[in-house]
Amino acid sequence: MPDKDVFPKRHPMRFGPPDGEGFHMPDADISFVKRKFLDLPYASFSDSQKLDIYLPESGDGPFPVILQIHGGAFAIGDKRDIHLLPFLKGIERGYAVVSVNYRLSGEAIFPAAVQDVKAAVRWIRANQAQYHLDGNRIAACGGSAGGNLAAMLGVTGQTPEFDDPTLGNLDFSSEVQAVVDWFGPVDFLTMDQQLDQNGFGPGDHSESSSPESRYMGAPIQEIPEKVKLANPTTYIHPNLPPFFIQHGRIDRLVPVQQSINFHKELEKDLHPASLKFETLENAGHGDPLFETDHNMEKVFLFLDENLNDPIEG
Repeated sequence: MPDKDVFPKRHPMRFGPPDGEGFHMPDADISFVKRKFLDLPYASFSDSQKLDIYLPESGDGPFPVILQIHGGAFAIGDKRDIHLLPFLKGIERGYAVVSVNYRLSGEAIFPAAVQDVKAAVRWIRANQAQYHLDGNRIAACGGSAGGNLAAMLGVTGQTPEFDDPTLGNLDFSSEVQAVVDWFGPVDFLTMDQQLDQNGFGPGDHSESSSPESRYMGAPIQEIPEKVKLANPTTYIHPNLPPFFIQHGRIDRLVPVQQSINFHKELEKDLHPASLKFETLENAGHGDPLFETDHNMEKVFLFLDENLNDPIEG
């Protein structure tokens, strides 16, 4: 995995040039994956609506699916950048890995990204037989903006408002069976205050040019009701899939309280065995500590337990 000095101080999972143009994370080396299907369209509205499928080297499956959602402040990033690498280890454990692109904020504002990742889940189910996928075992995994989208998938499986009929496959469910959320923003409106509390202010999340404001289509302080619709906490209800949330204690971009508070709300409805939360004490935003073999073993153990032996109750 990359060393810490590979990651700029203004980490591109959250930052980059203001408009994201001209900035690109290094691509992951996928040459070692022998069975793969690249740039498959899951919808036809935008060229952004494509996904890649990586399969274990042998076997017909059907393989449980890790749906990897890239970060990048909702403005940059790609399904094939280096954030894919730690999850690609899943193919050695019998998982199919599906990495997905979605419309970024420079192309379309909220809720387009949520609609896209839900359309990708429906496409997986509609095409599972052709690609050796198990549509009954899908885990949404992502970091930063991808963490927010993974969480939104977890809590809105039965929220039809996000199922855009123009994106296809409405006969199939967009529910997922597990969620891995790494340091995802949850409540955009409280982020600057929390950064100040942590001694990491002043934050810029409330500015009109912030990633969150660009994603929402207006300064977030001016549209609190719309911002609430992008907050996964809004949709928490009983019978959610299992969640594994991790966040760095010294995250200077997305304050750790975002995940602490989200976990507290999930505790009200999730079975204790279906909810796991950890802070990485020495980790910042997008820190390589999340991608170590030691931490990925925790992630894969969570997926093994919850995709293969679902918790009842």
